[in-house]
Amino acid sequence: MNAYKPVVTSVVSGVVGALIVFLGGLWLLSTNPLLFINLFGNPKSVSATASSTPENTVKNIFSKEIYTQESFVIDTVKATKGAVVSIVISKDVPVMEQYYSQVPGIDPNDPFAQLFGGGFNFQIPQLRQNGTKLQQVGAGSGFIVSPDGLIITNKHVVADKTAEYAVFLNDGKKYAAKVVARDPVNDLAVLKIGGVKLPYLKFANSDAIQVGQTAIAIGNALGQFNNTVSVGVVSGLARSVTAGNMSGMSEQLDNVIQTDAAINPGNSGGPLLNLDGRVIGVNVAVAQGSQNIGFSLPANLAKSVVDSVQKNAGKIIRPYLGIRYTAVTPELKDANHLMVDYGMLVLRGSSKDELAVAPGSPADKAGILENDIILEADGKKLTSDVSLSNLVRDHKVGDTMALKVLSKGTTKTVKIKLEAIPTLQ
Repeated sequence: MNAYKPVVTSVVSGVVGALIVFLGGLWLLSTNPLLFINLFGNPKSVSATASSTPENTVKNIFSKEIYTQESFVIDTVKATKGAVVSIVISKDVPVMEQYYSQVPGIDPNDPFAQLFGGGFNFQIPQLRQNGTKLQQVGAGSGFIVSPDGLIITNKHVVADKTAEYAVFLNDGKKYAAKVVARDPVNDLAVLKIGGVKLPYLKFANSDAIQVGQTAIAIGNALGQFNNTVSVGVVSGLARSVTAGNMSGMSEQLDNVIQTDAAINPGNSGGPLLNLDGRVIGVNVAVAQGSQNIGFSLPANLAKSVVDSVQKNAGKIIRPYLGIRYTAVTPELKDANHLMVDYGMLVLRGSSKDELAVAPGSPADKAGILENDIILEADGKKLTSDVSLSNLVRDHKVGDTMALKVLSKGTTKTVKIKLEAIPTLQ
């Protein structure tokens, strides 16, 4: 009997050892999903060939390459950077030259002049315009969304109707660009360049993105470093922020994506990508004084603009209310002695031209007033998680929305017939 004990012990030890290895393997796979999904092959959907440098790959037990997050980022950038463009803004600016104007001298016979040894003359330097010259006055980013040269960017990048716009591709090719449409509500615009079979990016479903997933920003950083890449994560969803520029203009941005991927001046209009190389957002703003807090307009919004331009001869046809608003928070309620701590407060922008309610808009026709608070839309309570802009976007031109409004201390229900956003060229 004793002769079999070592065999039994060996078998038991082998089973226990195998179990430990198996459980350890499961733990490793659960903590490294990239290892799991690549164990039997490469599932990457980005078309570029993955880098096989030692720092980017390891070998699995079947001698197949296992891709790290770094290699996914590298391949995504390789596959997409050809569709990311730099936008240069140029204008005719005055050419100034200096000249001197002669000031009449003093009569040498004048008693006062004799104190200084006689008369004298002097000249005063002055400036005058001598024609104009075309000069770069700004820069931004964008990305191609169709093989025939449609480009998405921010409206504030191409806001100047007197400027000329040029697009530079990653290979250095320059194209003259025409502004096809500017969105009067959201900070989006569509450009068109000549060309065929151009590289272009596809949109992801931005409603499906999750906090914590990898985000890649590409753009013309500072207006001089084209195709600059930064990597981070989606750090927040459905944010509402007020964005302003140095000229004092501001606008309300709703349902934007927050990311810690570095976004710099000049990145405006560039894409925010996932690891599949699809666009999840359009970079639009950065929080001043922050450590990498940037914001992107969701891809579904940008896609709706592109679809409308393609289907409606260059026009953005989709519904709008015609109001400026900010989300009511407990802090805003306390600071302004409001009656509620939720909803959307209708208010004007920072400049006198940024009215709370656009004249002639559907909201204006329905009697919505500045300082009203919209509590519900179509029976849905408006909070930081339920965006009014999203609810409007889900409707069609001609639909009617029912809004529950708190106006001058009284709650009422207002029905608004949605109209098409006025087209701005």
